[in-house]
This record gives sequence, structure tokens and C-alpha cells, in this order.
Amino acid sequence: MTAPTPLSRRTRAHPLVRLAAGAGLLVVLVALLLAPAGPASAHAVLVSSSPAASAVVPSAPAEVVLTFSESVRQVPGKIRVLAPDGSRADRGEPAFDGSVVTLRLAPDGARGTYLVSYRVVSADSHPVSGAFTYSVGAPSTPPVDSGTVSRADPVVGLTIKVAKYLTYAGLLLLVGPVLMIGAFWPRRLSRTGPARVAWAGFGLVAVGTLVGLWAQVPYTAGGGLLDVDGAGLRDALGSDFGLAHLVRLGLLAASAFLLRPLLAGRGGRADRVILATLGGAALFTWPLAGHPAASPAPPLSIFVDAVHLGSMAVWLGGLVVLAGFLLPGAEEHELGAILPVWSRWAALAVAALLLAGTVNALIEVGSPAALVDTTYGWLLVAKIALFALVVGVAAVSRNLVRRWREAARPRPLRRALWLELAVAAVVLGVTATLVQTTPARTAGADVTSTRSTLFTTTLTSSLYSLQVEVDPAEPGNNSMHLYAYSSDNRPQPVVEWRATVALPSAGIEPIEITLLPLTDNHATGEINLPASGEWQLRVTVRTSEIDQATVSTTVPVR
Repeated sequence: MTAPTPLSRRTRAHPLVRLAAGAGLLVVLVALLLAPAGPASAHAVLVSSSPAASAVVPSAPAEVVLTFSESVRQVPGKIRVLAPDGSRADRGEPAFDGSVVTLRLAPDGARGTYLVSYRVVSADSHPVSGAFTYSVGAPSTPPVDSGTVSRADPVVGLTIKVAKYLTYAGLLLLVGPVLMIGAFWPRRLSRTGPARVAWAGFGLVAVGTLVGLWAQVPYTAGGGLLDVDGAGLRDALGSDFGLAHLVRLGLLAASAFLLRPLLAGRGGRADRVILATLGGAALFTWPLAGHPAASPAPPLSIFVDAVHLGSMAVWLGGLVVLAGFLLPGAEEHELGAILPVWSRWAALAVAALLLAGTVNALIEVGSPAALVDTTYGWLLVAKIALFALVVGVAAVSRNLVRRWREAARPRPLRRALWLELAVAAVVLGVTATLVQTTPARTAGADVTSTRSTLFTTTLTSSLYSLQVEVDPAEPGNNSMHLYAYSSDNRPQPVVEWRATVALPSAGIEPIEITLLPLTDNHATGEINLPASGEWQLRVTVRTSEIDQATVSTTVPVR
């Protein structure tokens, strides 16, 4: 019987070939990231404002109050209120109090439509920009904001994603070789290949961190990649995001002195403990600069996100070294000792990854409906499906490991491992996009992005013009507001208000609406519209003992 051929003598790729293959894999990973790229989304949302978006108020307010879903901080010069003639209506600097921003307005504001535009930074370091209008007295042509309150250049948003992806890829390429050399590496094998991979991962983390810091300046303030000045850079470095990235760079610099002897096989036990401590601390810089820092339970979110990231790096980084170096280079008896132990380690890492990911999903999604109603939910579902596929391939790999001594053939196992890594690459791409997407728990609360069903129109008669609002113009309870103005667009005092609604197509006769006068020219009422359809609204306004006129309109209720 012919003795089995040692694995070290079988087809063995040249180190340069392996490096080229690794470079090609990274190119594929970046390409996977670029495919779905688009403008980055903000993570805090505007949940309410006073005056409300699209509201018509009878008199000019003294201030505008914006309430966000989480604490926000100021971007200098990026929040303003424009009067109907395009001039600035706000006075002084806005006041920031956690999630509430207050802008003082000029007294005796003019009648017409005002534009509120804003750009602030949320607690998880992502910019929040938007605009809405409100009107005083009656709507007019909205002013145009010629300022720079706009989203960052799409290239900047893409750069942020690529930078995050580089740090993820670099982390697993760094952790994998360090783990495998420190725990499993046969003495007789050269460490040159995995050491190069580790240093490449080190460089990717450093470069991704620096690029992310640079791009954060225009990402926050708006503009292109080269729109970076000293003041913007100081603001970025002074934020929680900047502090986390600076700490990461410091930990990388400290660990560099311990990596060289370890990768050369000379590191002692104390060096390994210190290196593990530095690495564990570095893991927390990712969640401290992202969603977990602004979640409803920050300590828990930060911890489980660090566990999630560390488990990913151990599992996938170990697979890279196993598939790229150990399987083609180790002897059969060496693999017989290494693979069962590694299989158990990988199973523990996957279990921790799954548990931490589940906890994070429960925190960030908020409700089952958000899985299908938000972009974040769809991305999370895609990630879960891909992760399930990776786990399925991993199960095949574990089965091959169990039958290792019977088969004594590395090719099926290598193919399974590379397939596992390829799918995991897509998961990393989805993750890099996911961390730039508004969490599902807040995505549905943005009052400036939700579709408004408010019905509003202006009716005229020989005596007055009437501004009519029906909110939300949907079946069920609705609020009605009526504003009367004279022919010269001044508030018209009203002696008596009467209004009815009817739906002739459904046989619903006119229903009287009880109206409550709020001011001389403003009345409000509540009405239940039981069905969809074209409701006929008739309003009679009496302006004196003998003068009155009736106007009518059709209110589409959907």
C-alpha cells in the first residue's frame, strides 16, 4: 500500500501567488462595497418642531424649536430660518440642549412662508440635514436657501464607507495571523507569509482610520473631500468620533512594538498578554464611534458590538490563514492536531457572533415591522441570510474536519473555506453599508421625510379669502383649521362660522362640524370621516350682522 503523500509535498502555491490572490480578494471586497453605494444617511432624525412642518400659524412665533431623536451638536453656520423675502429671520446663535435646538426669531415677523434649514451632528457622529417650511397668516412662495446647508458630496459618503470597510478587513487580517501564529503555528513552517498578511492588516486599519478622520470633516460640515480646514479638523478631532479614532491610532502604535517579535516567534507570555489587552481595548473604539454610543442602552450596545467585532475577526481572520497558509503547507499529522482545536474555537466565535448580533439587532431595530419597513431592516435581513449561508458552509467545513483522517484530501476543505470567506466578504460589505444607515428604531420618526397627507387650499369669495386645512385627510378622526383674510390679506374678523361635510357617492348627507373660534380670524374643529372618497366641504362665514358668504371645495380622503 502506498503511503499517503505528505501535504507539504502536494501542490503548493508560491508566496507571491498567495499574496496576489489576497490582493485580488481585497479588490473584490471593495467592489462589492461600491456596488450598492449611495449617499450616507443620518442617524438622528427630527421628530418634532414648533411650529410644525407645513403648519399655518396666525401670528409670527418668537422662536423655532427643533426636537431630534437623540442629542445633537452644532455645525457652525449651518442652521438658519429664512423669512418670505429671503432674509435671515433668526437672531443670534441657536441654543443646544441635548436633543432640543432653539432658534430665536426677529419680532413682528412678516406674513408668508418661512424656510427652516439645518445641519447638525448626531450623537453617533453622523450629520443630520434637512429643511421644512411653515407659514404665518397664509402660505406664500417659499424662500430659496442659497447657503451651504446641504448633504456632503456623495464621494465623501462613499469614502466613509470604504474607510470603515478597510478597518474591518484590516482587523481580521491582523487578528488572524496573530492568533494562528501564537496558538497553532508549527515550528518548522515559515512565518513570513502570515506575518506579511498581519502587517498588511495593520496598515489597512491605520489607513482606514486616518481616511475616516479626514473624510469626517466634509461629511460633517458638507462639501467635497478637499474641503478640509484647520477649524473643521479640530472640531472632528475634538468630537467623540475623533477621540475614538485617535485612541485607536495610539493603541496601534503601541502594539506595533510587540507585533514584530510575536510574528517572528520570539514573543513571550507577558508580551502576548499585553498585546491581547491592547487589542481588546482597540475593539471598543469601533462601537464608541458609531451606533452603539447613541443607542437606548449604550453600555450594553458598546460591549456586545465589541464582542461581535472581535468574534468576526477571530473567525474570519483565522480562516484566511488556515486556507491560505496552513492547509497548503502543513503536514497531515500537524493538521490532524490543529484542525479539531481550531474547529472548536471557530464554533465558539460563531456562537458569540450570533448572540451579540441578536442583541444588537433587538436594540437597533426596535420592532418586527421595522425589519420590512426600513432600509436598515432590509439590510439587516440580507446580512442575516448571508450569515446563515456562511454558517451552513462552516458546518460543511466542520464535517470535513471530522472526516479528515479518512479522506486525507485537503482540496474539498480548502474550497469550503474559500467559499466561506467569499460569502463573509459580502457580509462585511453589507455591514459597512449598515453602519452608515439610519437605525430602524428612529428611521420612521423623521417628520421631514414622512409623506404628509395634510389637505390645504385657499377659497375666495367677494367678502374674504379662506385658508382651509384638513389633517390628515384620511379615514377616521381629522382636525380642521380655518383662517379668514380680507382682500388686502389682513386677518378678517369673523362673527360666526358654520361648516358641513358630505359624501354623496356613499349616500352620506351633510354632517355639521362643530367649530371653535381660537382668534378673530381662526377657528378649528374635529370631524370623523368614516370612509374614503371625495368629501364635499361647505363653509359659511359671517363677517357682520348682514354680510356672509359660503365657499366650498372637495377634500380627497384616502
